[in-house]
Amino acid sequence: MSTYPGPDTAWFTGLGLGIFIHWGHAATRGWELSWQMVGGVVGQYPPRDPVPCEEYFANAASFDPVRFDAADWAAQIAATGARYVVFTAKHHDGFALWDTALSDYSSVRTAPCRRDILAELLPALRAAGLRIGLYFSIVDWYSPLYPRYTDDTVCKPYVVGTYPVSPATWGAYRTYMLGQLTELLTAYGPVDIVWLDGGFEHTEAEWDFRGIREHIRSLAPNCLVNDRCTGYGDFSTPEQSLPEVAPAGPWEQCLTMNESWSHVPADTAWKSPRDLVEALVETVIRGGNLLLDIGPDGDGTFPPPVVERLGALGAWVRSNGTALTGLSPGLRPGQCRLPTARQPGADGERVYVYLTLDPGPSLRVRGLPVRRVTGVSLVADAQPLPYTAHPYVTDIQSGTPDPEGDVVVQLPHPLPALVPVVAIDLAAR
Repeated sequence: MSTYPGPDTAWFTGLGLGIFIHWGHAATRGWELSWQMVGGVVGQYPPRDPVPCEEYFANAASFDPVRFDAADWAAQIAATGARYVVFTAKHHDGFALWDTALSDYSSVRTAPCRRDILAELLPALRAAGLRIGLYFSIVDWYSPLYPRYTDDTVCKPYVVGTYPVSPATWGAYRTYMLGQLTELLTAYGPVDIVWLDGGFEHTEAEWDFRGIREHIRSLAPNCLVNDRCTGYGDFSTPEQSLPEVAPAGPWEQCLTMNESWSHVPADTAWKSPRDLVEALVETVIRGGNLLLDIGPDGDGTFPPPVVERLGALGAWVRSNGTALTGLSPGLRPGQCRLPTARQPGADGERVYVYLTLDPGPSLRVRGLPVRRVTGVSLVADAQPLPYTAHPYVTDIQSGTPDPEGDVVVQLPHPLPALVPVVAIDLAAR
């Protein structure tokens, strides 16, 4: 992580669940946001059918989200138990979803939409108690200063390092890019996170990430910036998979519900609600947040598979959310074959066991201080569970005052849906 003196990140660590929203005019055609224009990235799965650049840009004239209701979005998101939202103010394609004075390519200046999406959405999210993150791509494939992408200058499918370059306009482009960041950070109320992306298209020296970070800091001193402001980020953002070793410092895992970031109806590879709950659990118990992505439809509504998954996730969090907060590292390897976490308390601690797999009629947890077990229950309904405690013979024979042993918990069957959580309460030593 960066050694740059950033703001306090304590509020970010332990948020648990966040919602990522990828939206733009591409949703009206079911295109992957920005990447449809270049046919995806070589090596990326699934590939995308490339769309001519000018056809993609002209599609903005079809954007008319007549069913977009900011309050409804906020209510659906808040009902999941999410604590923050990151919204695509502008993706790589350059289409701005706010009233930018620096470009004609925006939801405000493009008919028939003529709406400042940020001006509607951000107050609704704040009213629902959600922290605000704005995704902002530092590249802009529409801007003539970047320069603008054309079918003659861009490799399709996209290969990193083959983008067009225009050194003569680079300084003017950076001024334009920083100007748009200024608009976002001064015209729409407090912003908690600036989520930058797109740094792969120029060198670190060309971008001057320190200059970008200091610009943000000058406008919003308490705002966090992600690690894609290379060398100057406040938190890490592994994408689409859980890292084998948790990143040092604050972090979040960015995860799609299917294989697309935005609304692509042809993509039916939906992760199940159980998959999503497991991803949430496995991320949170390792100290990260899960930033779960959704792609609204072009009319401004959440597609039915998204609504279904948000509802299931919310129901699980309402029943089991206490097992996602105030956690410390779980049991030692070998004590339990399922994910675990500890939750310190004033009078002892709780050990949580997350049943991502069905262990059968009983659950065995090894190496616990068995004389300090005061009860075992299911978190969802506080239902007490019968258990037996078996101290190790060696500890008994040696007269150990706080012997360890196995706790065997009898489980109800069938188990509750999704991921049940068992809580083992331990008295203080």
